[in-house]
Amino acid sequence: MRAVVLDGHGGPEVLTVRDVPDPEPAPGEVLVDVVGTACNRADLLQRMGLYPGPPMDVEIPGLEFAGRVAALGDGVSRWSVGDAVMAITAGGGYAERAVVHEDQAVRVPSGMALDVAGGLAEVFITAWDALVMQGGLVPGSTVSGGTVPGGTALVHAGASGVGTAAIQLCRMLGADVIVTASAPKLDRCTALGADLAVDYTSEDWVAAVSGHTGGRGVDVVLDVVGGDYLDRNLDCLATGGTIVQVGVMGGGSATFGLGKLLFKRASVVGTTLRARSLAEKVVVSRAFEEQVVPGFEDGRLTVVVDRRFNLDEIAEAHAHMETNVSVGKILLEVRPA
Repeated sequence: MRAVVLDGHGGPEVLTVRDVPDPEPAPGEVLVDVVGTACNRADLLQRMGLYPGPPMDVEIPGLEFAGRVAALGDGVSRWSVGDAVMAITAGGGYAERAVVHEDQAVRVPSGMALDVAGGLAEVFITAWDALVMQGGLVPGSTVSGGTVPGGTALVHAGASGVGTAAIQLCRMLGADVIVTASAPKLDRCTALGADLAVDYTSEDWVAAVSGHTGGRGVDVVLDVVGGDYLDRNLDCLATGGTIVQVGVMGGGSATFGLGKLLFKRASVVGTTLRARSLAEKVVVSRAFEEQVVPGFEDGRLTVVVDRRFNLDEIAEAHAHMETNVSVGKILLEVRPA
């Protein structure tokens, strides 16, 4: 099969496409003919040697994929050859074939093209897990006489893949969502459903959050930035709120006021999907399939596509992501759908 291989670490030029042996499905796994995958920030970090991937004979990046089941490992019962599936993976998504445990694979929403589904799993599962499963964001509800609003979230990098997913998930839940983004991207965020979009380059987003919430603060912060955002995130939290740290684009070290943490009885949760056990990934994937996939089928959710590249254009795709002008997902077509 053809795959993107890392023979070293550095700029986009270290990404090469060449033939490598096909993976073999172990017991309980399915082999997938990959149609689509996508670029994620973690892929860029792995390419630069800053985010090690799992042990592999040949280092193939890629944290997600979608395609059709090509073969079944021993004991597989959930899927049949030809089924359309998508999945997150610790590595190996930038390839014509990939393997995943049958219980971690997720059905592709009916009516969705496989190349688009290739950019769904990583950001939507990350956002869902961070906001709901880790952050405890409360959905709104309808009661006699009116609607009870859900919780409130602050999402940084609102125009990123995770950000555009988080906005839509909050809207689906009936929760209020405030986002930060650069000025050219604010309108895209509000069009997706953000209740307030703040230009982090020129506005005080802590003050904006306080004003929007009447001084109460937000219940959950989804942060991919880190660094000096942590102390300000605490300023934005409501009592009993949770900061869920899913990235450190702004730096891996931070100084913050412990007194704020104690006074607000707040929690700071650090999380990545890659480092979790198979059992933990299965729990998230099954909950996601049951509770979120229907949202794509009834039109409440969509994958926001920025640009499309093919596998041979992987260096150009990474270079495009590094410009920070993208909104949503940068898709990689592996083979025709």
